[in-house]
Amino acid sequence: MALAVLLLLGLLLTGGAYAMFTNSASANAQQVSAQDIAEGEKLFVANCATCHGMNAEGSENGPSLIGVGAAAVDFQVGTGRMPLQMHGPQAARKAPQFNEEETAQLAAYVASLAPGPAIPDDEYLDPALGDPAAGGGLFRTNCAMCHNVVGSGGALTRGKYAPSLSGVSERHIYEAMQTGPQNMPKFNDASLTPEEKRDIIAYLDEINTMTAPGGFKLGSLGPVAEGLFIWFFGLGAVIGLTVWLSARAK
Repeated sequence: MALAVLLLLGLLLTGGAYAMFTNSASANAQQVSAQDIAEGEKLFVANCATCHGMNAEGSENGPSLIGVGAAAVDFQVGTGRMPLQMHGPQAARKAPQFNEEETAQLAAYVASLAPGPAIPDDEYLDPALGDPAAGGGLFRTNCAMCHNVVGSGGALTRGKYAPSLSGVSERHIYEAMQTGPQNMPKFNDASLTPEEKRDIIAYLDEINTMTAPGGFKLGSLGPVAEGLFIWFFGLGAVIGLTVWLSARAK
């Protein structure tokens, strides 16, 4: 019994000391978080509730945001796709309406409604820590059918399209894979691990920064664009040269 009592006292003293040293820091963090949520709710009611409902429950003009998580809000608002400028097949990327602090507050409010994908940690966004070769294989398997093998984008059905991935930040690329915005499927951690997502980011970073030693990229759209270039300009040059030689002969 004496050993049990000593063990219990040791656990109580250790827990009490830990709580005493961390209580103020935890309280400050919760206070900041609560303040961000409150400010985010104000921004939501003023700018988003018209389509998504006063409590983000959704309406005939916009889907429910309960459970989409902070990552979805950070992507949609951070890329300027939301608030929506006009109805159409899909939301286009444009200059963000909110600054980073306001975007974080909106994300904090929506995340407080229900669990969902969180904004990724910086360790999974650093291309230097990823494997571009492995990421290229993953990208060609999962993404190239819509975004093109080098991320140049492409057309889809009914006026929709896969946007170009050139100039997109690492965080937004990761969040797009996490949340599956618009026509894109979701790649959760069971489909692509955080390390594999980082490899894809490393691959995109490499192809966006590499030069074109062969000449014009022609949009990096592959043999169709190259064939059209040869057909119009190459064949045009041949016809022009033929006409010039015939005129000289006469």
